[in-house]
Amino acid sequence: MKSAVETLNPTRVRLTVEVPFEELKDSLDAAYKKINQQVTVKGFRKGKIPARVIDQRFGRGAVLEEAVNDALPKFYTEAVNEAELNPLGQPEVDITELKDGETLNFTAEVDVRPALEIPDYTGIEVEVDAVEVSDEDVEKSVEQLRERFASTSPVERAAEDGDVVTIDLEAKVDGEVLEDGIASGVSYTIGSGELLDGIDDAVKGLEAGGEATFASELKGGSAAGREAEVTVRVTQVAARELPELDDEFAQLASEFDTLDELKADSRKRLADMKTYDQATQAQERVLEKLLELVEVPVPEKLLEDEINTRKHNLEHHQLGQMGLDLEKYLEIQGKTAEEFEAETKEAAVKGIKTQFVLDELVKVEKLNVNQEELTEHLMRRAASSGMSPDQFAQAVVEGGQVPLLVGEVARGKALAVVVEAATVKDTNGEIVDLDDEDEDETATEASEAAAEATDAPAEDKTEG
Repeated sequence: MKSAVETLNPTRVRLTVEVPFEELKDSLDAAYKKINQQVTVKGFRKGKIPARVIDQRFGRGAVLEEAVNDALPKFYTEAVNEAELNPLGQPEVDITELKDGETLNFTAEVDVRPALEIPDYTGIEVEVDAVEVSDEDVEKSVEQLRERFASTSPVERAAEDGDVVTIDLEAKVDGEVLEDGIASGVSYTIGSGELLDGIDDAVKGLEAGGEATFASELKGGSAAGREAEVTVRVTQVAARELPELDDEFAQLASEFDTLDELKADSRKRLADMKTYDQATQAQERVLEKLLELVEVPVPEKLLEDEINTRKHNLEHHQLGQMGLDLEKYLEIQGKTAEEFEAETKEAAVKGIKTQFVLDELVKVEKLNVNQEELTEHLMRRAASSGMSPDQFAQAVVEGGQVPLLVGEVARGKALAVVVEAATVKDTNGEIVDLDDEDEDETATEASEAAAEATDAPAEDKTEG
């Protein structure tokens, strides 16, 4: 077999392959054997029909077609490996010449990973938010904890903001009560915004036994997105009582003996959270700077597939679980269809570029993923998916997704290398030393940042 490569553009090539006919022998034998099992000829046992009889009865062309279909993937793969290409997706194959007993010639056009030049990235500088915890932040945190320990007691008065009311609901659309439009004994905190639009104004001022009707657009259920006439009846009004902020509350709500100790712990927790957010911010901004340094051509077909994949996942998975369609989602987001298309394309381009650049860095820096790193990443992914580690691992193996997880970890390690080489300052002008973090933790955060940026852009389409 002989092959040659022609570069059509930075992300697409044409392979020209010439195969001597004798190299088709195995595929021809397999074709005769397959046809033998599929047909019957009077006077011959099944599977024992001579090749000349098959040629006479069914035509040599049918045999050649079967043989070529069997042989093409093998010769294409050999040509790809010989040229050391990184193909993306399936090739477009065209048989240019097939002479029985002489030769098989074909061309294959396919998208390939572009050749990238990774520049010196040690000069990257980024600014991140300073880690500052104010007294107001601490007070807000303690107040949220206090809210969790609030108690309620029934009152004989009209409902006010902050009260907890027990209500019955009935929703009608076009004058008909919906099958799933009746609910009884619902507990609702006025002002929380957790139920229907307009319900706060409807129940405020009502005492137990009071009733009101209001119009609202339904957020879920069989008539999601439609305007409904909702009747609400208050069966109980209860006032919320917050515990006193004192040492007794600290002992009730935490393992601490004093309120001062509780506040000190809240301050530390907030600082830890902001430090984590700062590291994540540094990774995201370093990645943006890195992408600005590298010229990355994006294959059109891969981009088209990635855009379609993102749209499909949003419409059929994320929005479906919320009972929304794309039109309603865009209305809630205040976006036009054109803005949504532009944002989706921008995210897809960034995802593909990120994957290409970080994968190239993995090769340049000779980074490897060990079993412990892969296991830790798998467990984090399992936790975020709501599955047990064993269930998630089984799904990954059965779906052939182990290379995808290995790629995520490797890209995270590549990003961590760049972050460690970058200069990171906070908004106060102070140098942020990310090396103070645990090295494994830094790589973990980088893996998550890299995975979020790529959003696993059609990983299966980038494998051979």
